[in-house]
Amino acid sequence: GFQNDMVEAVEGFVATERPAVVRIWQGPGGEPQEQGTRQVVGAKLRRVRRLTEHQTNFLKEHAPGPVKMTVPSPSQFPAISYQTGVTEEFYPTRSDLLWELASIIKSEINALVNDGVAYIQIDAPRYSYYVDSKWRQHLRDLGEDPDKMFDEAVAADNLCLEGVQRPDLTVALHVCRGNNESKWYAEGGYEPIAEKLFGSLAVDRFLLEYDTDRAGTFEPLRFVPSDKMVVLGLVSSKEARLESQDELLRRIDEASRYVPVERLALSPQCGFASTAAGNLLTEEEQWRKLELVVETARKVWG
Repeated sequence: GFQNDMVEAVEGFVATERPAVVRIWQGPGGEPQEQGTRQVVGAKLRRVRRLTEHQTNFLKEHAPGPVKMTVPSPSQFPAISYQTGVTEEFYPTRSDLLWELASIIKSEINALVNDGVAYIQIDAPRYSYYVDSKWRQHLRDLGEDPDKMFDEAVAADNLCLEGVQRPDLTVALHVCRGNNESKWYAEGGYEPIAEKLFGSLAVDRFLLEYDTDRAGTFEPLRFVPSDKMVVLGLVSSKEARLESQDELLRRIDEASRYVPVERLALSPQCGFASTAAGNLLTEEEQWRKLELVVETARKVWG
């Protein structure tokens, strides 16, 4: 999964018998399932190697063009790897852990910039907590203030990007609501976070899930500043059903009421395999989805 880079490159994560947070995953393939990571922070964190250097070197050697690398948002791990009775000995609060992680991820992003990577994306699924009333209540039950945590998450992502610039560099942030064996754990439109998230984050583009009603309407895109792009995640990476191009064209047209079409783009809603198990699609079905994205993008943007 996308978060393994951190666990494998940084000492301080330990395996526990019970997960720090249990999430209810909903979707196809049976009843909702309870799952959670058992990799929790059980010592002071110490980076022992780069998070993505081995991947970057491989891509630079084999890719025919510019490459894109992703890193997890610092807000990922205080949400799922902070275990009461274990982590607080080393990080008294989730906030303390957040800023430690931000320092590690900032260092990795700076290294990627120096490597000449053309496109750097922060994967930030935890923002979905702040659009879903049940997750906001979960945070309150932990004694946390969800609004304060959201503000800190934005500040931590911005710290990771502080001073990051290069004329040919694109920096992006992706928000999702869970993507594991075609299941999800959160739902809700972007309205509760849109003004602050879109207006404050120091990124060039936002990659946003918009493949189902769980993501709400396009109306929150009115808060996207005029110098930023929105990549519409209209093509599901969870479902095998192939969307029609007419359906995609209609939805792009709807979104263009809030963001001009020249600042829009198209992509799958998330990865086909955010976790090792992947989603309930065959490789052939995944290729058809990617081909549809390319064909539709060429039709709209040339």
